[in-house]
Amino acid sequence: MATQNDSTFREGQSTTRPPFFDGNDYSYWKTRMRIYLQALDYEIWEVVCDGPFMPLTKNEFREDIPKPSREWNELEKRKVSLNSKAMNALFCALDKKEFHRVSSCESANEIWHKLEVVYEGTNQVKESKISRYTRQYELFQMEQNESVYSMYTRFTDIVNTLGALGKTFSNSEKVKKIIRSLPKEWRPKRTAIEEVKDLNILPIDDLIGSIISYSDLAAERGNEEKKKNIALKATKYESDGESEPDDEELAMLARRFRKFFKKTGDRRKFRNFKNQKEKKEVIICYECKTPGHIRSECPLLNKLKKKAMVTTWDDSNEDSSDEEESQEVSNLALMAIGDDDDLNEVSDPTYDELYDAFKEMHDELMKIGKKNACLKKKLLEFTNEKDAMQKCNESLNEKIKGL
Repeated sequence: MATQNDSTFREGQSTTRPPFFDGNDYSYWKTRMRIYLQALDYEIWEVVCDGPFMPLTKNEFREDIPKPSREWNELEKRKVSLNSKAMNALFCALDKKEFHRVSSCESANEIWHKLEVVYEGTNQVKESKISRYTRQYELFQMEQNESVYSMYTRFTDIVNTLGALGKTFSNSEKVKKIIRSLPKEWRPKRTAIEEVKDLNILPIDDLIGSIISYSDLAAERGNEEKKKNIALKATKYESDGESEPDDEELAMLARRFRKFFKKTGDRRKFRNFKNQKEKKEVIICYECKTPGHIRSECPLLNKLKKKAMVTTWDDSNEDSSDEEESQEVSNLALMAIGDDDDLNEVSDPTYDELYDAFKEMHDELMKIGKKNACLKKKLLEFTNEKDAMQKCNESLNEKIKGL
């Protein structure tokens, strides 16, 4: 059961009671009050607009003078009473503050005009308001991600406000303005309407209904396309037997990697561990088993070489030649061993080098991911525009066949 404070039962919401005015939203009250007075009796509204009726008579000089009330006939009495009925309806619609503002007025026309001056201003103020709202009308555009209902409500508010101030627009002007206000995503629909419909006779309600239908179909098509893409991606992953990482997964991996390397303590520990490992790896000679040098630099091996050279110097030329060949072979072997040792001395890449290389690869991967996402978005826009153009083409073909 509705309570007493329920707004449905407030004064001004009944067809037998005048709309209530407390000083707020005058344009809304003015429109409702005009309809209410016309519904009571259209002659009452004429009295509000033109002023009260006063019976006249001729004097001895043939001049019009007010006719005494005792001489009024029934028709004249009824016409005079219309002003009282209009004043009563207006007084019943005003709160105490607004009533005191117009209580000294003697006609409904005077009450109506005084309220207009107070809340709409003089003619100069009206012109200023008309200019401001006209500019809003001229710059009116459908906002991004705005529904058709919301757009049409904003448009109607501007048009109704201008209408209350005396500035009106024809149906064709409003239809053309709404079509021009549609965003670029609606270009196929706008082109189809302009080519198929006659904008001079197209009712604005039919236009809004057509736009709403197109919006609903586009939303359903987008949802179906999204579901289809998800299903195709899932089918591809199942057929490959492995999951392919998308942009969100790559971004999450990058965030975790950056978070890991922000822990400078762990990074220092890794460096200290590597330095300690390098310190522990001491070079040992294979000849004398002494640390600190390699075999090619071993002093014991050099002494043995010198002794061998002195011993073989006194031998025959044939032995000398054989020894030289063996010595050359030994030298070549020692040089090969030395080269192997030099290769073993080449150190692994440092941590900073690995980190910089990975960071460079990661930045390049992120750039490629952003470019891929942008291309996917453009592809979707082109696909939607293509579908809309195909639908428009089919509609035009049907129109042509019907002619």
